[in-house]
Amino acid sequence: MHWRKLGRIFNPFDHALPGAGAGFAQSPQAVVLPDRVRVFFATRARDESNGKFLSQVAFADFSRDLRTVIGVNAAPVLPLGGLGSFDEHGIFPFSPTVVSNEIWAYTTGWSRRVAVSVETAVGLAISRDGGCSFERAGPGPVLGPSLHEPCLVGDAFVRRFNCLFHMWTMFGTGWKEFAGEPAPDRIYKIGHATSPDGIHWTKEEGRALIPDRLGADECQALPSVIQVNNRYLMVFCYREASGFRTDPSRGYRLGQAWSDDLVNWTRADDLPRFEREPDAWDGDMVCYPHLTEIDGRVVLLYNGNAFGREGFGAALLEP
Repeated sequence: MHWRKLGRIFNPFDHALPGAGAGFAQSPQAVVLPDRVRVFFATRARDESNGKFLSQVAFADFSRDLRTVIGVNAAPVLPLGGLGSFDEHGIFPFSPTVVSNEIWAYTTGWSRRVAVSVETAVGLAISRDGGCSFERAGPGPVLGPSLHEPCLVGDAFVRRFNCLFHMWTMFGTGWKEFAGEPAPDRIYKIGHATSPDGIHWTKEEGRALIPDRLGADECQALPSVIQVNNRYLMVFCYREASGFRTDPSRGYRLGQAWSDDLVNWTRADDLPRFEREPDAWDGDMVCYPHLTEIDGRVVLLYNGNAFGREGFGAALLEP
């Protein structure tokens, strides 16, 4: 099997995104509606008080073949959290899944720290109007750091298989100082949790699902899972822990793994094969993948260069 790339399908510079000075279209994640595909993504706008970015959630509606942008929403679908909350300084990514007649979105909330840059946790927001707007299920997170996952729990991807909710996340193993870097950088792996109701979760505490390819400091993020025939495919992104912002060879690329039971995974980054094209919008970096099924086709959405500054593309899984 291989991925047939459809090219870039959304460029944020071609649209007026909600929020003053907003740019980027990070972590595209889809909900398939009866007459369209709604793709949520995170924007970045500059916080004028300190010059740092704030991420909020927008969406674009596509035709079901993903070739036409029908429209872009005019306002963020969920406001940032209040003073001192776990999602005060950003929401990214935003992972939607249909539950009965509602859309439940598992958010990653960002809050700034002093000794290190951020902390993250997973929240839950619910839409009852088809994904036009969301309300928090509560002010706090549904999953966060714990005894053996000490920091940076986020990037939740939730699906229900065999009457059980499964959540794949990244979790931080800690922060590390690297020579030549101005500040500590985080290291994170992919973990797993289950829930009977989508609200109360039980972790496989501290167990990294995916073996490293780049050594112990490999960073793994944005796991996404879909059933292909009788097996399960996970696509995620991974990178070196340092130097990734300026050196493309150390930046994000796609990893893949297969499982028969949703718990134990065999890494196979080139099965199916995903080709990168030099000098393209995704030639230096491929990151933030999302798997979905549209009209019987397995579709991969993903960001390219500069962490989504230049938008997102799509690919189809084919024999």
